[in-house]
Amino acid sequence: MGWITEDLIRRNAEHNDCVIFSLEELSLHQQEIERLEHIDKWCRDLKILYLQNNLIGKIENVSKLKKLEYLNLALNNIEKIENLEGCEELAKLDLTVNFIGELSSIKTLKHNIHLKELFLMGNPCASFDHYREFVVATLPQLKWLDGKEIEPSERIKALQEYSVIEPQIREQEKDHCLKRAKLKEEAQRKHQEEAKNEDKRSNAGFGGRWDTDINATLSSLESKDHLQAPDTEEHNTKKLDNSEDDLEFWNKPCLFTPESRLETLRHMEKQRKNQEKLSEKKKKVKPPRTLITEDGKALNVNEPKIDFSLKDSEKQIILDLAVYRYMDTSLINVDVQPTYVRVMIKGKPFQLVLPAEVKPDSSSAKRSQTTGHLVICMPKVGEVITGGQRTFTSVKTTSDRSSEYINTRSKHMEKLEVDPSKHSFPDVANIVQEKKHTPRRRPEPKIIPSEEDPTFEDNPEVPPLI
Repeated sequence: MGWITEDLIRRNAEHNDCVIFSLEELSLHQQEIERLEHIDKWCRDLKILYLQNNLIGKIENVSKLKKLEYLNLALNNIEKIENLEGCEELAKLDLTVNFIGELSSIKTLKHNIHLKELFLMGNPCASFDHYREFVVATLPQLKWLDGKEIEPSERIKALQEYSVIEPQIREQEKDHCLKRAKLKEEAQRKHQEEAKNEDKRSNAGFGGRWDTDINATLSSLESKDHLQAPDTEEHNTKKLDNSEDDLEFWNKPCLFTPESRLETLRHMEKQRKNQEKLSEKKKKVKPPRTLITEDGKALNVNEPKIDFSLKDSEKQIILDLAVYRYMDTSLINVDVQPTYVRVMIKGKPFQLVLPAEVKPDSSSAKRSQTTGHLVICMPKVGEVITGGQRTFTSVKTTSDRSSEYINTRSKHMEKLEVDPSKHSFPDVANIVQEKKHTPRRRPEPKIIPSEEDPTFEDNPEVPPLI
């Protein structure tokens, strides 16, 4: 069953930053609420309040909501209109599909002078003779009743016939109250019988037998010691019983009353609890996966079920894990050991035994920003570990190979002899030849012929020299 709590109101006040004292609109529909409480103290500024499809049996604790304009109480267990006089600004009231049989209780709405719309369809009172005329004549401020506008002529006619209609409504109310009293007695008696049956079932001993049946219990215990029935059979029988009870409940005819609604809700809660119990039994705690055996041997495990590739080169081993692209890197934990590598992905282990021993301190793990893959580079060490008994084979480096080559050359050294007659030493002193300095010659002056020269011929066409 649901109750109105501060946490419930805050969760439904996200549009107001979870602040409840200044709320103007609140929706608490389909919360299985049985009683109206606390709202008038915590949410004084409410203008719209949705409480449809609950189990509210009485209108109460709303008289302090002075600003309330719209109240929706459809699909509840209300049998009487009351305690709404304090809602001074109430303009719309929805009481569709309730159990209101006292139609005369609408007289309490006379004080709500701003009330314009009223919904009473689906209530027992709506089936009374002259129901609409009585409501129209009783509440002169109404403009709409059950979604239909009230015409002025309709109101005049209802007021004229009011004195005749009112006694008829009173008689129909009395008949309804007598029927409701009988239905309540039957519902209480039925509820007490069901409670007794439940007590008997809870007090039953082994296999549904009573504790006083000692012989039966001893025989059942002996049979359990020799032949124990499997859990699957018990589960199937319980499931069949529950399904039969469920079908019997839903196929059983019943009247539409507040008690039947409560009974339906209790049955649904019971079915839900049974389902939870069965699901808890099904959910067996899985034992932790063994990653390393008692002998100290590491196992290959791929619980995340991701693709991977392993490249074994001469110098290093590269592991490529196809980790999900959009997974946060904080959910990945890498542990490199000399003989195996372990990666925890969201708590699920991936473990792989390596073909050679690696250096954990020199290993590196990188993640691709495009594909999300995790690449782990693990350099090899100088010793290789094989399965079974560990036999170490030394891996020769380049320096060892060069020293070994020199030693073999020194053992088989060959000396070369040179003929001294053919040997000639180079003249180091005359390697660079000096250049001979030649004296510079002065240019001979050009002889300019003069006019006194007998060989000089004066050409008049040639301009004179300046």
